[in-house]
Amino acid sequence: MKNGIYILANDVVYDQLVALLNSIELNAGGHFPVCIIPYDDRLDKVRQEIQTRDNVSLFEDQSCIDRWENFAREVWQAHPVVKSTWQKNGIFDVYRMGMHRRFCAFEGIFENFIYLDADILVLGSLKPIFHQLSQSDCVVYDFQYKDPAHVYSVTSEKLLETFTQRRVCSEVFCAGLYGSKRGIFSQEHLDQLLKTLADGESELLYSNAPDQTIVNYMMMRSNYSIYNFALELPSDESTGCCVTSPHFKEREHLLYDRGNRLTYLHYIGLASSLFSRVCEGEKIDFPYRDIFLHYRYLHEPDNRPRLQQSSPSVISRLMQKLKSVRQGISL
Repeated sequence: MKNGIYILANDVVYDQLVALLNSIELNAGGHFPVCIIPYDDRLDKVRQEIQTRDNVSLFEDQSCIDRWENFAREVWQAHPVVKSTWQKNGIFDVYRMGMHRRFCAFEGIFENFIYLDADILVLGSLKPIFHQLSQSDCVVYDFQYKDPAHVYSVTSEKLLETFTQRRVCSEVFCAGLYGSKRGIFSQEHLDQLLKTLADGESELLYSNAPDQTIVNYMMMRSNYSIYNFALELPSDESTGCCVTSPHFKEREHLLYDRGNRLTYLHYIGLASSLFSRVCEGEKIDFPYRDIFLHYRYLHEPDNRPRLQQSSPSVISRLMQKLKSVRQGISL
């Protein structure tokens, strides 16, 4: 298939997955096929949901999953200190290994694809991203370039030996949403990347976002073209995308930034448990909560919960978490 969408998910993010699928159905600008990459084996609810949708399938190529997990292990095996650091914290494999399964998209069923984390809502057409893939290897729409410290270890001397400052400040991207192509990373290509990492470049990787740093390194070290709508669009046409931005205006279950419709909203920094608890009826007042609930219950409005007030301590902790995320990127 030519164009399609991948989502990384399991039963833990079931409510977010349903909301995302409904938002794609309503707003993406086409009946795109969707393939869900399993974060792990907790998939009972996911499998049931797939049965209700004719355009959604589950990625079940275990050999492909194994190859990319082994690749992730080799990447982090080359890092000088991260393995011992993780072990001190009780992590004896790769931290957040399931997140690395997103890389299966590079040899999946779609010629061109858009990858989405489950904590996203699609609010505008995805066609411009697919169109741009005819000219670029990777297409993004975010402001992560303003905060490279969450992509690379900015204190590593290797960083600016490997990439220029200009590239670091213009090419890094958030791994929550990106478009790319099948087949751009052959085994020979991956072996070469592993060699450069083993030769010392692994120290520039940021271990607290292991999948995000790897996909950025893969793209940038390969000198692939990265097109960012946030940089390419005129300033009066581009929009933000993060839940940490308080200024978006809602109209008819869509969000607008200075009059421009958002392509997507990323609930970055919010734990999946918050969404589950809201869907169970707990009144947790996080930004753009009602937008999420609208899409979660788009096809079952009678099941939308009547929210009961949460404890003040829960709300206080949530606001502190959002404040810390906002100090990074909030456009």
